[in-house]
Amino acid sequence: MRYDQARWTQDGDAERSQDDQYEPLLDEKHTDEVAVESPLPDELTRDSLELPDLSEPELARHYTRLSQMNYGVDSGPYPLGSCTMKYNPKFTEDVAALGDAAVHPARSDRSVQGTLGLLHGLQDYLARIGGMDAVSLQPPAGAAGEFTGILVARAYHEHHGEGDRRDEIIVPDSAHGTNFASAALGGYDVVELPSGEDGRVDLEALEAAASDRTALFMLTNPNTLGLFERDIEAIAEIIHNAGGLLYYDGANLNALLGRARPGDMGFDIMHYNVHKTFATPHGGGGPGAGPVGVTDELAEFLPAPRVREVGRDEGEGRGTDGVYELFDPEHTVGKVHGFEGNWLVLVKAYAYIARLGDDGLRDASAKAVLNANYLAERIEYEVPFEPFHHEFVASAGDQDAADVAKRMLDYGVHPPTTKWPEIVSEALMTEPTEIEGKDTLDQLADAFNRVLAEDDATIEDAPNRTTARRIDQTSAARDLRLSWQALDDE
Repeated sequence: MRYDQARWTQDGDAERSQDDQYEPLLDEKHTDEVAVESPLPDELTRDSLELPDLSEPELARHYTRLSQMNYGVDSGPYPLGSCTMKYNPKFTEDVAALGDAAVHPARSDRSVQGTLGLLHGLQDYLARIGGMDAVSLQPPAGAAGEFTGILVARAYHEHHGEGDRRDEIIVPDSAHGTNFASAALGGYDVVELPSGEDGRVDLEALEAAASDRTALFMLTNPNTLGLFERDIEAIAEIIHNAGGLLYYDGANLNALLGRARPGDMGFDIMHYNVHKTFATPHGGGGPGAGPVGVTDELAEFLPAPRVREVGRDEGEGRGTDGVYELFDPEHTVGKVHGFEGNWLVLVKAYAYIARLGDDGLRDASAKAVLNANYLAERIEYEVPFEPFHHEFVASAGDQDAADVAKRMLDYGVHPPTTKWPEIVSEALMTEPTEIEGKDTLDQLADAFNRVLAEDDATIEDAPNRTTARRIDQTSAARDLRLSWQALDDE
């Protein structure tokens, strides 16, 4: 198998000779006509703006080459464990691009009934899927959803006169890093809970950790090893008996769709990662969505505004459409994002759920679990914890997991998550998702197995067939180069 990622084969358009290719956007005779006094200091201003003088085909080819130098879920398999890099179906993009979707958020409730109706419908979908009683669509990402859930828990405890006493949040050692960060950002002391030998919650350790200081226990189910917490009802009882609340990290909800609901397990608060579960864009620093669901006793603390149905409109030509309005919950924690959330992302989640329906969502979870188990059976690396659901964590053994990942790039596939969770030595955390067919899973398995059979020198020199060779990751993280001009500053 031969794989070569696109490379620059000629001088980049942006780097072409300034004398040959650049023309000032504003020539001298026009500069005075548009000059304005700037409030910025002189070192942050310029007298002219120089842009490449390119034709449309040159510009189109420039960006096409850039896209070919990158790897994304549209390029091939992307089994990045726990991050769930799922293919985004194009029909949801079409729905979000409809003219009616570009509604101004400041319009009156009466003039955007269709918009509010969709948001209300999504609230209802998510509540039913998660077994929750109320949902806020406002948080703009999963981590923001976590933080919002913590704010709701804090408001609940304060309302019952226990805000000062309940100053701890329990988090398993296998949890996503955002759980620890969100708890600390919320002002809580973080109690890290060690996993049992089977990779699940150790009930004795949880009993010892839970107390009248416990505000929340944050848990992912299945957990990051792909293992279902079989003692979830006992876990919920321990936390509730201590007066705390149980929080569901929705990162792995795609393993349970149509089969089990967090609310039925005893969870009080949850967030939904719509990019992981309902195929919206992952974000990459851009707009996302992390709705939060709660049980009825916590609904009054959710962010404002929410959407509710206040009646049915029997007017001529309107049939029996619902009438919707925005409202503020009685003891709301306030806003955590502008308006009602990232509207176009929410449209895509609604379209995905509505198109698949109950049977389609149930089928998606079945295929996610089937694909993970098939791939794990095909690879020759050890998988120490099972039975797992939608993802698994293999061990690279004597090989360095980071080296394995870089070498897999040479075989035309994106590698899994490496070095985490730390419960597994040299972890290779893998999630193929439900979108991949057998041929692609076989391609992934072949890449795993070829690297396993290679010597250390070969994998330590990888990658060789990608646009960029091995980089100094530490320097790249600390010494940011945010534009091509920065290369000329050396």
